[in-house]
Amino acid sequence: MRVLVLGAGMMGQAIAYDLSRREQPEVIHIADREKERAETVANRLADHRVVPHRLDATATRAARELMADCDVAISAVPYFLNLPLAQAAVETGTHFCDLGGNNRIVAQELALNERAQAAGVTVIPDCGLAPGLVNLLTAAAIDGLDEVDAVRIRVGGLPQHPRPPLSYQLVFSAHGLLNEYMEAATILRDGRIASVPSLTGIEGISFSPPYERLEAFHTSGGSSTLPQTLAGRVRSLDYKTIRYPGHAAKVAAMARLGFFDTEPHHLDGGEVVPRDLAVALLTERLSFDDPDVVLLRVTAEGSASGRAIRVAYEMIDTYDEETGLSAMMRTTGFPIAQIGVMLASGQIPSRGALPQEVCVPTAPFLAGLEERGLAIHKSVAEE
Repeated sequence: MRVLVLGAGMMGQAIAYDLSRREQPEVIHIADREKERAETVANRLADHRVVPHRLDATATRAARELMADCDVAISAVPYFLNLPLAQAAVETGTHFCDLGGNNRIVAQELALNERAQAAGVTVIPDCGLAPGLVNLLTAAAIDGLDEVDAVRIRVGGLPQHPRPPLSYQLVFSAHGLLNEYMEAATILRDGRIASVPSLTGIEGISFSPPYERLEAFHTSGGSSTLPQTLAGRVRSLDYKTIRYPGHAAKVAAMARLGFFDTEPHHLDGGEVVPRDLAVALLTERLSFDDPDVVLLRVTAEGSASGRAIRVAYEMIDTYDEETGLSAMMRTTGFPIAQIGVMLASGQIPSRGALPQEVCVPTAPFLAGLEERGLAIHKSVAEE
């Protein structure tokens, strides 16, 4: 098994770590536009199977050359680079999965279905935490229910000790974060697909201490293809991001003031794109390295054999001092690494460009995460 990891940032490092703790990969290529970052990951892992490369992900010809020698390519680069990389994977006959996060680009990747089938490969976008793990937990939660009234997905990555002014620290790309906040959120309402503005629908949510007082609100992309896959099967479905109280209102105020606009503004004889500046400032000011926590809750309410049933999955994962991996790195990197290994080993037999909830077997997927130390607790209650 030969695996290519594209991107040596936080998530690429976690993916490479996970792969290096497995017996199967013969070679783990890790590529980044800054080869020093890839070399740093390889040196840290101290595994002769990890081979660093310099690769600008926009250079698809060079990407194809690396992919051609691999069974699967796992993309941990910003979402806007994933479509040409998926196309390159189809051309080279290499299985492909990515962290996704943008509904429009994911739809374009899924449009490669016939080409991927003809090439005998599988392309699976949106394979991280949310989207990603939550999609497969949803599939597992509704399995066995005759009717599904509601699915509620709540996820957040937070600093354990919040700092003002946003009580937040960056745990993945600022580009992806603003995409989640600014694009409309897709939901199911009365069994039909609908959209609502992100940063709305604020509700209180509580976990075990010290995370009793939090908020959750609509954001884009977290449920990925679930509304389309489950339309007609599930009456109501929504995804909300968890933050400390007051975060949504502050970010919404910044958005209304234009800080996240994508049109250039003329200033002192030059041009400034507000979102580009916002990304730079958020990356600079919110990239402190404090211990984090990931909170997750997926619930499905419905009926089976005439009985009202509530199925819930819950996870609280924290920064790992022993490995130096943040909770977000673990809960995002380990799921996509598991899917990558399942693709390369033939545990996912379907071919084409497919949503993970229709092609990834949930039992071996969740068993693999349990082996990696991600504790996901399931509860079933009759109501």
